[in-house]
Amino acid sequence: MAASKQGDIELQIHRQENLSVQHAEPDSSGIFPESPQPEVDPKQTWKLFSAGFSFFVAGINDGSMGALLPYMLREYNIGTSSIAILYFTTFLGWLVAALTNSHAPKFFGLGALLSIGATLQLLSQSLRAWQPPFGLFAVTFFITGLGQAYQDSHANTFVSSVKTAHRWLGFIHAMYGFGCLVSPFVATAIASADPPRWMLFYLFPLGMSALNLTSVIAAFWRSVTFIRKGPDDGSVENTTGRNSSAMNEVRQVLKLRNLWIISCFYFVYLGVSFAAGGWVVQYLVSVRHGNLATMGYVPSGYYGGAFLGRVILAEPTHRYGERRMLSIYAVLCFAMQLVFWLVPNIISSAVAFSLMGFLLGPAFAAGVSVASRLFPKEVQPAALVFVIAQAGGAVFPSLIGLIASHAGVKVLQPIVAGLIVLMGVTWAFVPKPETHRD
Repeated sequence: MAASKQGDIELQIHRQENLSVQHAEPDSSGIFPESPQPEVDPKQTWKLFSAGFSFFVAGINDGSMGALLPYMLREYNIGTSSIAILYFTTFLGWLVAALTNSHAPKFFGLGALLSIGATLQLLSQSLRAWQPPFGLFAVTFFITGLGQAYQDSHANTFVSSVKTAHRWLGFIHAMYGFGCLVSPFVATAIASADPPRWMLFYLFPLGMSALNLTSVIAAFWRSVTFIRKGPDDGSVENTTGRNSSAMNEVRQVLKLRNLWIISCFYFVYLGVSFAAGGWVVQYLVSVRHGNLATMGYVPSGYYGGAFLGRVILAEPTHRYGERRMLSIYAVLCFAMQLVFWLVPNIISSAVAFSLMGFLLGPAFAAGVSVASRLFPKEVQPAALVFVIAQAGGAVFPSLIGLIASHAGVKVLQPIVAGLIVLMGVTWAFVPKPETHRD
């Protein structure tokens, strides 16, 4: 649920002024950095792979939703409208993170922030594996969303600050796609066993989350710190000044026209990704009468396509221009969606669905690349952009669940087709950046 993960998903500002130079991370003034790029840290590769692994873990969590959703409906004896609760609690986690993310770097180093996010994800997976009541199960999605928002956003910020950032952004988002690819295979194999014990799947992300926390602490050990305040930092004057400065920053951000345009694009983009990936198995089982044990593997084709798209299309998308290439991808993606919708054949549907994932794959990193040249360095609206994106990832899958409770899951196809068109339209309104980042 990721983003695009989806997240990415990918939010915030790192201010490391209080760390000593020899212990400082590369400058990460925002997820939309400005050239020139900082020099390469000797241990930077290790940190980059740790960031990539965190996205892999997020993908494992998010990619399992489509495969496990039919089992959730049966096990908890709930309707499709109740699934909206899971998406909503995930969004609440991202919202809470967005509200606290601007202050957190003032108290914690980068490694500490990443560790907090990894710990929260470990906690949520440990609560799921023993099949809790539905209420507690829904709460774990809030904890997961909060943990992903902290870790993935700050990891994305760190990666976007290095040299050849567009390639490394493609890498970490490809790792997210790879996690989404692996997840349905594991989830379906466990859930379809006899007797079915679908909850045991969560032992897999539990183990990966433990490795994730270990990797973060090892790679970012020097910045796993609490930033101490100076003797005057707690004064009323300083507190009032910081609050006033924060409000001015918020007002500056809200006045940016480009902010709302790029936010609308991500809102719809994550809506397409989460809605299609989350409901496809239930659609194929209910409407196309496919076998549940087999249809559970279909999301792997979609996420596998997204993984390959982020790896293969990252360089040509950057080379020939993100604005042009994403417009082309949107048109082709709509064509694949029509094939999926209008051709009543499961094999052709699976192939078209996989190609949709391939074409949607590079969109997230490409959007970040364009946005990095649209906003001034002193005003970084990443938190608001990606919380709006996560809202799309929650609203549209929830909307499908609510409508499906009355009209059936067949509503998935026209809604996704309309969202793809809307995604292309919002991207067309994104202005051309005036500067080019190498």
